[in-house]
Amino acid sequence: MAINYEVRFSNHPDDARHYDTEKLRKEFLAEKIMVPGEINLVYSMNDRYIVGGAVPTDRLELTSIDPLKSGHFCDRREAGIINVGGAAVIKVDGNEYPLGYKDALYIGAGSKTIEMISTGPDQPARLYINSAPAHHPFPCKRVTLKDAEVMELGSLEQSNARKINKLLVNPVVETNQLQMGMTELQPGSVWNTMPPHLHGRRMEAYFYFEVPDGQAVCHFMGDPKQTRHIWMANEQAVISPPWSIHSAAGTSYYTFIWGMAGENLDYGDMDTIQPGELR
Repeated sequence: MAINYEVRFSNHPDDARHYDTEKLRKEFLAEKIMVPGEINLVYSMNDRYIVGGAVPTDRLELTSIDPLKSGHFCDRREAGIINVGGAAVIKVDGNEYPLGYKDALYIGAGSKTIEMISTGPDQPARLYINSAPAHHPFPCKRVTLKDAEVMELGSLEQSNARKINKLLVNPVVETNQLQMGMTELQPGSVWNTMPPHLHGRRMEAYFYFEVPDGQAVCHFMGDPKQTRHIWMANEQAVISPPWSIHSAAGTSYYTFIWGMAGENLDYGDMDTIQPGELR
């Protein structure tokens, strides 16, 4: 079993406006997430948030990595897992949680052993992982799309009609600061999170999937007056610091998972930027 990780440091917005394409991708894009038989993690100094993925062709265990300086991955952290592949079983301290396609699992602080197993090796699970520091041991909980709090926003006329499935958020499940959900674009729409917004009190990460072969997503980021873009492929993630907008348009239909952590659990705590204000 292999657990690969890298550490990403925080970036000042005045510095980021000078980054070229290669530097932007190096600092904010997580290209290699879903690799058969591996766990791949990116530890960001933005709210000490972790994004990553696991593809269990055999049993995989999410153990601690050196930056955490802990005996177990969740000794001082909480984690969320959303399955974007074949069926899986997640075992947390011996308790089994089945995860089908687009099912989520919240794992509370203090959990010791976290094992990930694909139900069918011919169609392995593809487990997207987010994690944030935590100080209270809330119970683990499986959440399906049927359990989600759902919002429908946008319109076909503005090419941004979308369904927001709030999965690991209050009041669906108790967490310390981690929030995760899934936004599904309606047929004919290409924009997500439009108009874009800032989270001055939290960071956010996006994971794009269901992007067809040969298609791509253009993710927009940066200071609202100094925007930048990153072209992304299927099953890649991008880190959004608190000072950066986050929005995207695809060359085809796609779905994305959002995850965030920071000062509070108010989903609506955001500063909206109108399209006419962007530069």
